[in-house]
Formats: sequence, structure tokens, C-alpha cells
Amino acid sequence: MNAAFTRRDALKAAAAAAASQALPAFAQEGGLLARPIPSSGERLPSVGIGTAIIFDFENDPAKLAERADVLKALVAGGGRLIDTAPSYGHAEARLGDLFAATGLRDSVFLATKVRVADRDATIAEMKGSLARLKTSKVELMQLHNVRDPGQSLDLLREWKAQGVCKYIGLTSSFDRDYAAVEACLRREKPDFFQIDYSMVDRNSDERLIPAAADAGCAILTNLPFGRGKFFQKTAGKPLPEIAREIDATSWAQFALKWLLGHPAITAVIPGTDKAQYMADNLKAGQGRLPDAATRRKMVEIFEAL
Repeated sequence: MNAAFTRRDALKAAAAAAASQALPAFAQEGGLLARPIPSSGERLPSVGIGTAIIFDFENDPAKLAERADVLKALVAGGGRLIDTAPSYGHAEARLGDLFAATGLRDSVFLATKVRVADRDATIAEMKGSLARLKTSKVELMQLHNVRDPGQSLDLLREWKAQGVCKYIGLTSSFDRDYAAVEACLRREKPDFFQIDYSMVDRNSDERLIPAAADAGCAILTNLPFGRGKFFQKTAGKPLPEIAREIDATSWAQFALKWLLGHPAITAVIPGTDKAQYMADNLKAGQGRLPDAATRRKMVEIFEAL
């Protein structure tokens, strides 16, 4: 299978293969699921957007217009969460441009990150992020890819006290760092924890997600489609009957609802460059979600494809 296979390819293939087995639409009630942030009780809509790669481009009017439509679709559909980072190339700068053009900054829950460094370098990177994002503060500041079990979040707590951010968190992307991250989570107890987690990659399920939940963290999950591997495997396959039970009408919703069926997961942040995909993703936060037994069946079905 071509490694460059995309969601667009998957949707086209699925439409051709499953036209005669299309699932009926389900009535949605109550809007987009929002879950409480444990440290405050504030409710955060369960489907947001990540900006790695997709928002990393030079100033291109056509792409800016396309991404503006994505952000408008997010907000119109009840979403708020946008996650970015200074390490995502031009993503922060493009978001700043989009906030200026659309006026959506006050409608979103903006999360960015800062890399582990000495105090002066960390402060400088934070200030650079705020400048690129064209904002004086963010809702969430996360320490990116923690590797030290003794890592302190004291500087981020200073920023929280100063009003630079409303919440603080930490992230991890590497299995080799999981033990250090777990130790840091249990000691520092940040407001948020972000981890890559999907039906493709469930390595954080056994220890990290429970540790974050025990520490009282809101949990964000990125790479919900396993860098496209999920769509490579589901391409051309009709949705299984179990999708009806959770009101999933696309493979993307199937994957996202599996994540949101985990009671510890606060929100998912898939990336997309198309407004229609954003709208499709948001439907994962509507209707029924799988219970633990259904989630196990969903994994079995996925692995058998």
C-alpha cells in the first residue's frame, strides 16, 4: 500500500465499495459532547484540531482560505480546541494570520507548547509563540516531550499565576520516555496531558493514560488515525455493523468514537485541511459512544481487516 495514501483516497474508495451498504443517518441530540477539565470543571468540547504539518506552509492565500474554512467549520460545529506548537514549522504564524483574518481568537481554546530548555530559552520561546499567534495569552501551555522523571513545571505555574495561560500541561510522543513521563505526571499533576493514541498505536493505554487520569489530568489525544495507517487499512472496506450501535457513519468517526469511548479521554485533536472533514470529525462527538466491551470488539474488527 502506498505510504502516501490519504483520508481523501480512503473516502473515495469507501464510497465506491460501500454504496449499497450505506448506514442510515442518526438523529443527533444535545450538540457536541463536552467533558469537564478535572482541575476546574470547565467543559471542553470533545473534538478539536491539531495543526502539525497541515498548517505548516508559507503565506499562501489559497491555503489560508482553505484553513480559514476549516476553523470556521470547527467553531460552527461547536468545537473550540486548537492545538499547535513552535516546533510545527509555520503553524503558529499561520494561525495568527487566520485569527486576525477571521476574528475567531476569542471563540477558541488555544493550546501551544514549549520545549524543555534553560529558563531564559524557555521564556523566549513562549514569547515567540505568543507573538506568532498574535495573542497575549493562551488557554493551555504544555511542556513538550518530557524526558526527565524529575522535570519541574514550576515555570509554567508562574505563567499560569501571571495569566499567560489558564492551564498547564505536558506531552509525550516517544515510547522510550514513558517511564519518565509517568513519574512526572504523578508528581507534578498538571492540568492536562497530551499523548499520541489510536487504534493503530495503543501503547499508552496500559500505564500512561491511567497515570494521567489518577493525577487528575484532562487528557488530549493526537494522531488518532496513526499517521494515516488507519485509513490505509480501512480503505475500500464497508463500515461494520457495529458502527450502527455508536452512530458512526464514516471510518473517521469510527476511530474517533473509539477514543472518546474511553472515559478518561477529554478530547481528540485530529488534523485536517478540509472543512468537510472537520465537520465529519465533529460528528464523532455526537450520538452514542462505545462502552468498554464495544471498544474491544472494535479493535478486533480493525485488526482483522
